[in-house]
Amino acid sequence: MNSKIKKEAVLAAFAGDALSLGVHWVYNTAEIDKKYGRLERLVKPELAPFHKSKKKGGFTHYGDQMMILLESLKANSGFDLKQFSLAWHNLFESYEGYMDQATQKTMANYTSGKGPEQSGSDSTDLGGAARIAPLILYYGDDQDAFIRGARSQTAMTHNSIQVIQCAELFARVSVMVLQGMEPIEAFEQGLEKMPEAREVRAMVKTGIESRSGETRQTIAQFGQMCAIEAALPSTIHLIAKYEDNLKEALIENIMAGGDSSARGILTGFILGCFHGTDGIPKQWLTEMTAYERIVELMQE
Repeated sequence: MNSKIKKEAVLAAFAGDALSLGVHWVYNTAEIDKKYGRLERLVKPELAPFHKSKKKGGFTHYGDQMMILLESLKANSGFDLKQFSLAWHNLFESYEGYMDQATQKTMANYTSGKGPEQSGSDSTDLGGAARIAPLILYYGDDQDAFIRGARSQTAMTHNSIQVIQCAELFARVSVMVLQGMEPIEAFEQGLEKMPEAREVRAMVKTGIESRSGETRQTIAQFGQMCAIEAALPSTIHLIAKYEDNLKEALIENIMAGGDSSARGILTGFILGCFHGTDGIPKQWLTEMTAYERIVELMQE
């Protein structure tokens, strides 16, 4: 499988987070319009109330966790839950950014003596599944191993069956897209292999059916929040509507407000598997603070 495309898909996932940072969790889209008009560049989080410690080109706490996963994969030549959990725990022991409910509950579970298999919160936020992208570098040619890693790393912090199913679904879809399948067909075929995921299937179907709608209005109707019942159909809408335009997908995502980071990471990842980084500004990548480090970690 094309290693260049896999690397570009991971970069696109990070770009989706970095672009989101400036307006992440800004639910009043009029504030975005007033401050920036149409936001098409990385900015420091002047509006994002939970990320004031961050600078332009940084990541949200979702992107920081994705970075930890990438570093752990490189250090261990693959996914090791114990080692990933140690690295994740070390990140948040002295973290200067925002710690969401899932992170706080997981840290509390670690403090009480629970291991990584039992540490997960009951959060239904899509963010737990969103950080899986770096796994494609090691398991793009081994879907079963990719699924195991995706489910395991998600459950460590988000022990919700639907969120874990989302992680599996995006792992399946990314591999099929890398093999040449169009994203919508990949979602449909991926769900056929997951008959138990009825609720996730319904959300995906709703997202696909919404692709003719105007994005900001559609995401407002689904809900701008983090929980999968809103974030999953919104993400599928972005992938389906902008299947051939990764740049537009990521811009429309942040202009819709709310939890743009989880949506942006997964949209960037899947459309990155489809197109690589073609079509998105090189500046989005090079202005990421961790760009050179990411490229270094992806070297074989």
